[in-house]
Amino acid sequence: MTTPVPDPTGDRGPATGALGVAVLGHSFMGKAHSNAWRNVNAFYPVPRVAQKVLVGRDAGHVAESARQYGWEGSSTDWRSVLERPDIHLVDICTPGHLHAEMAVAALEAGKHVLVEKPLANTVAEAERMVAAAADARTRGVRTMVGFNYRRVPALALARTMIAEGRVGEVRQARVSYLQDWLADEHAPMSWRLRRETAGSGALGDLASHAVDQVRFLLDSPVTSVSGTVGTFVPTREGADGPESVTVDDAAWATLRTASGAVVSLEVTRCATGRKNAFEIEVYGSLGGLRFDLERLNELRFFDATLPEDVRGWSRVLVTEESHPYVGAWWPAGHVLGWDHTFTSQAADFLRAIDTGTPAAPDFQDGLAVQRVLHAVTQSAARSGAAVAP
Repeated sequence: MTTPVPDPTGDRGPATGALGVAVLGHSFMGKAHSNAWRNVNAFYPVPRVAQKVLVGRDAGHVAESARQYGWEGSSTDWRSVLERPDIHLVDICTPGHLHAEMAVAALEAGKHVLVEKPLANTVAEAERMVAAAADARTRGVRTMVGFNYRRVPALALARTMIAEGRVGEVRQARVSYLQDWLADEHAPMSWRLRRETAGSGALGDLASHAVDQVRFLLDSPVTSVSGTVGTFVPTREGADGPESVTVDDAAWATLRTASGAVVSLEVTRCATGRKNAFEIEVYGSLGGLRFDLERLNELRFFDATLPEDVRGWSRVLVTEESHPYVGAWWPAGHVLGWDHTFTSQAADFLRAIDTGTPAAPDFQDGLAVQRVLHAVTQSAARSGAAVAP
């Protein structure tokens, strides 16, 4: 059922000129994305948006979330939302097993589509979404995958520095994403621990971000994967009693890129004491870079071209107006937070729609990440043998 919403202008009429947005899913990511749509026009000179409808399974809960997050209405029927002429952009924040069906239907309905990472639960689903996106692109429809960490100013700056040769030839990198919300063996069962809904565990949830950053920062595809996965707590308490965990708790891998770099990757949701520790280190022939999400406004830089007696790790506070994305926000030194990345992501997507240029990362990028994740599971099944994505 859809809560009636008066719409005096109909389909993007001249009275508003706004792009009508629908968000599918109203929990953690739905809230983060709602905050972005609510704030994007206050900070970025992009097309105006109208928060039309928030979609969820429970009518009461989604209606309350819609009121709290600033939406005009709510619905429990995502298919009926796609039929509305006042909806131009669909933002999918649901569990992974719903991504392909929802995204393909939205694209066929002529809606621009943003999908939260990972793109899908399987390579086959991702390939289906890429095909639908390619067909929709011929009609001017844009797609994007929600790898929001590309919009962390420090990481965007790191990419520029690497491209400019500031660290020389990149030889190796280390990427780790450590959380602890499943370290307690008594933590309850959830959809994120079932393969049929989540696809995978830490691999899809955290390694998707890690792999995308490898591709983003080094601007080079992954060509070889050797990995292993583990499930530390095989059974957890569900609503009807003990239930088997069918996804991984942690994953480890060695990646090789086309440029010759070797990357060490580790992700886990069982690292006791680590809440959301996303750390990246890049080492080249002329220097190095280090990033820690818990200090997301900082980038550490080692310049090996300096005289030996003055070399050392410098701290770059990435809050200057000239830094990526920062100019849209506050004066220098006034730090940004995790939530700002979603607003910047929304702005980038709106800009692509407005100018008719490709959005990045698009579904093809999401598929490339999915293939690497799949290669990790294939390698693990072959005792760590190298696999090409």
